[in-house]
Amino acid sequence: MSFSSDHPWIYDVFINFRGEETRHNIVSHLYVALSNAGINTFLDNKNLTKGEELGPELMRAIEGSKISIVVLSVNYTNSSWCLNELLHIMECRKKYGQIVLPVFYGIDPSFVRKQSGFLGEALTVSARCVECFNPKRKKRDLLYKWRTTLTEVANISGWDSRSFSEAKLVKKIVEDILTKLDVSLLSITEFPIGLDSHVQKLTQMIDAQSRKACMIGIWGMGGSGKTTIAKALYNRIHRKFEGRASFIESIRESCESDTRGIIHLQQQLLSDLLKIKQEIHSIASGITKIETRLRGQKAFVILDDVTESEQLKALFGNPKLFGSGSVLIITTRDVRLLNSLSADHVFTMTEMDDNQSLELFSWHAFRQPSPREDFSELSRNVVAYCGGLPLALEVLGSYLFQRTEKEWKSALSKLEKIPNNHVLQKLRISYDGLKYYEEKDIFLDICCFFIGKNRADVTEILNGCGLYADIGIAVLIERSLVKVAKNNKLQMHDLLRDMGRAIVGESSAKEPGKHSRLWFQEDVLHVLSNNIGTETVEGLILKLHRTGRICFSTNAFQDMRKLRLLKLDGTDLKGDYGLISKQLRWVDWQRSTFKFIPNDFNMGNLVVLELKYSSVEQVWRETKLLEKLKVLNLSHSKYLKRTPDFSKLPNLEKLIMKDCPSLSEVHQSIGDLKNLLLINFKDCTSLCNLPREIYQMISVKTLILSGCSKIDKLEEDVEQMESLTTLIAANTGIKKIPFSIVRLKSIGYISLCEYEGLWHDVFPSLIWSWISPTRDFIPHVFPFGGNSLSHVSWDVDSIMDYHSPILRCVWVQCQSETQLTQELQKFVDYLYDVNFTKLEHGPNTSDHSLRSLVIGMGNTEIIMDTLGKSLSQGLAASSIDSFLPGDNYPSWLAYTCEGSSVIFQVPEDNDCGMSGISLCVLYSSMPGNLITECLTSILIINYTKLTIQIYKRDTVMSFNDEDWQGVVSNLGVGDKVEIFVAIGHGLTVKAMTVYLIYHQSTAMEIKPIPEVEVQTSPDVKMDPLPKKNRKIFVRLAMRVGECLCMNQN
Repeated sequence: MSFSSDHPWIYDVFINFRGEETRHNIVSHLYVALSNAGINTFLDNKNLTKGEELGPELMRAIEGSKISIVVLSVNYTNSSWCLNELLHIMECRKKYGQIVLPVFYGIDPSFVRKQSGFLGEALTVSARCVECFNPKRKKRDLLYKWRTTLTEVANISGWDSRSFSEAKLVKKIVEDILTKLDVSLLSITEFPIGLDSHVQKLTQMIDAQSRKACMIGIWGMGGSGKTTIAKALYNRIHRKFEGRASFIESIRESCESDTRGIIHLQQQLLSDLLKIKQEIHSIASGITKIETRLRGQKAFVILDDVTESEQLKALFGNPKLFGSGSVLIITTRDVRLLNSLSADHVFTMTEMDDNQSLELFSWHAFRQPSPREDFSELSRNVVAYCGGLPLALEVLGSYLFQRTEKEWKSALSKLEKIPNNHVLQKLRISYDGLKYYEEKDIFLDICCFFIGKNRADVTEILNGCGLYADIGIAVLIERSLVKVAKNNKLQMHDLLRDMGRAIVGESSAKEPGKHSRLWFQEDVLHVLSNNIGTETVEGLILKLHRTGRICFSTNAFQDMRKLRLLKLDGTDLKGDYGLISKQLRWVDWQRSTFKFIPNDFNMGNLVVLELKYSSVEQVWRETKLLEKLKVLNLSHSKYLKRTPDFSKLPNLEKLIMKDCPSLSEVHQSIGDLKNLLLINFKDCTSLCNLPREIYQMISVKTLILSGCSKIDKLEEDVEQMESLTTLIAANTGIKKIPFSIVRLKSIGYISLCEYEGLWHDVFPSLIWSWISPTRDFIPHVFPFGGNSLSHVSWDVDSIMDYHSPILRCVWVQCQSETQLTQELQKFVDYLYDVNFTKLEHGPNTSDHSLRSLVIGMGNTEIIMDTLGKSLSQGLAASSIDSFLPGDNYPSWLAYTCEGSSVIFQVPEDNDCGMSGISLCVLYSSMPGNLITECLTSILIINYTKLTIQIYKRDTVMSFNDEDWQGVVSNLGVGDKVEIFVAIGHGLTVKAMTVYLIYHQSTAMEIKPIPEVEVQTSPDVKMDPLPKKNRKIFVRLAMRVGECLCMNQN
């Protein structure tokens, strides 16, 4: 509701009522409720002298009230005083825009509108009495005025008490008045562009936490609109809390300007929520009162601009003390404060997009939603400079309002070097709030030199400067002073950058030689040309255009004894390099022209050396000990033929030599680098091979060889690189993957020989090429179950022929039985190009032969002899169970299933323990098909240990002692195990029996027996064998090729 802005309002509400019948019920209740809600209400409770005319006090009260509540009761028209007040109220409604709110208390609104019955009679009596008291006031005139006014007020939408209980009626009236008054609404920006969408997101967060006390942080850099959004949110939802709402604004400023500032804020919080004034003498007593009085209460509290955890403790104490449904909002530049409180949500402020920015700027600069046509381009330039920061858009828009085009251009030129002071001071609050000089130095270094640089590299450099950058950069991120992009590059808002650079130059604005950091090209050229650099200078950057070059004497650096950061591009130095600071930690020198680094260039403290696009043919003529060097980048050095000797670079962590087309030799001393993490030889097209020492480097995590077209192989020794997580070797001469690579437990990403992707995705393709190397196969990415690498661990078992690098077993470790089942189904489905989602019957077997294959693992002599006799004598019998041996405890236990897999539970070991496993596979086949040729692999699935062991055909047919140890070591008593035999096309597995062998010596050998073939008739009945000593499990229904699982056990 809009009230007249130039009228002197004194009260929020004036109550007009007939005292005798309403003063001690509805009116008194209403007055208390309004007062508790913070509404300034006038009530005639002082028994002011009643008379024919309204006194000046009542006149001022009526005229100075924004809202008048008219309580119309049964005897209302008996009072000429009430009627005269009503006349004046309705005049003020017309004159000042006053709101009139009628309450029909125990009376039908139509009676008031028509003044019929006793109401009309009382009205006539009152008019007659006034006329008797003052003959000049005629009864007829009074009746006309009163009747007209009563009709008018009765036609205004109001409240009928007959529809509510009195308590509910009072509550509804107070809520309505609060809405109409907006006394509780906070003043926000005049042009709320984009505000509503942010508030909507916050209300959704609150609604999602409605059953408990909800804490939400609003985090962002200075000037991003945190306070504005918090105020808009307060205005949107505070009425839901029935007066228990508080907005504590500018906490940082209050605490900095007054030693008792936090105590005043404690008093405000209690006053806002409890509507009482509390005397607080100390912070501790304030905390106690807050916890005592507010415990369990439902409240809405916003704490704006919090900078210290002590402020939160003093005002919230324990955030959990508030009752369910409470909402606690904190705005801050420091996200760590929110994390320490375990906030339910952190709403991160983002910059406005281009369209919103232009609209907000235009409202301030032109008082319209878009710029004037003749200022369109200039407006877009200003908006680009502001970078979506609302504060800057508002300040600069207002500053440029009604200025000429020439003044606009002048202002823009000035902004390039001198930021707007109002914006600067707002942003500087975050910088000034940093507690340690190291954090301030890190911020200024990033402002001037490291925007867009890799966070890890910058951390190394600044740690080398003694600035504790790991924690320092983290603090800057928490304070919204620095951001980290997805590629781990450091980023910063342009206005924060300009603010930092302004701080650097403020001490000696007109003497750049005395600045701690030099980045502005004109200043740098001035200082170097005139040799006026001082020991104050700690960092310098000079970057010329690609076609430009310039030369200086090293004398220009002689007095810069504290120089630690140096970046040059297209710059030559002549003279004694010994004059350059010995404190250098970072040298980034692009397009240098020397053929080798001068011997007198002292690099003893260097942490990062970058010589990109250089003319060096060799790095050093004399190898120097550089103990602190961690990063060496020689990329795009087209004349460089060999790497340096690494023997005196003991702590090197990153070696980057991209696009060095003449590089043909890598010094063997690279194997001495025990801390090297990254090797990057991308596009080194003359590099033919790598020294074997590289494969022995257990620290290397990333190896990049892509584009090295002359490298044609990777050694099997690559498995020794146990820390390798990323291998990128696309577009090389390598034609074959060293299969030992699958033994690398840490590998996460690979790009090699058309295999590219996360290792978890590529792994099945490699295994398939291992199991069926002769089958045509196109590698492609297959995401297993949609899970990330961390959920499924693919490891290669240690079982490997020590005389050959041939892989014998693959071991898969899952995290849950459900996942194992899913991964197994997808893995087998993928490898064998089949679908296991439904049972399918095999082809007619009338022309097929019934055959057998017995596979032994471990020592299986005792069962092999028995199986050989049974199979040779009984395959022509009418049922399988007539010739296959069953349990023969304690020598062996038998488990039989129809189909290609058997599930069993590992029983308790006897005295000798398990010494072998024998598999008897009965299958039908067309004449001429040999199962030994069609056998693809055997999978042993342990549902208890959540593992899958995969043995390919070559391993199965040559099972050795180490293979058996790999099997038995993963079988524990009570484990639920499934053994699955994968058979190729043209065969149908009828049944399979697993024999667990116990009664043997510990000697182990392989005893496969010959195949036995018998022609079967179409009516052969295949009955399942009895199943003894086994638990029944539901297993996968799997079909492999034409193998059929006909039964679920």
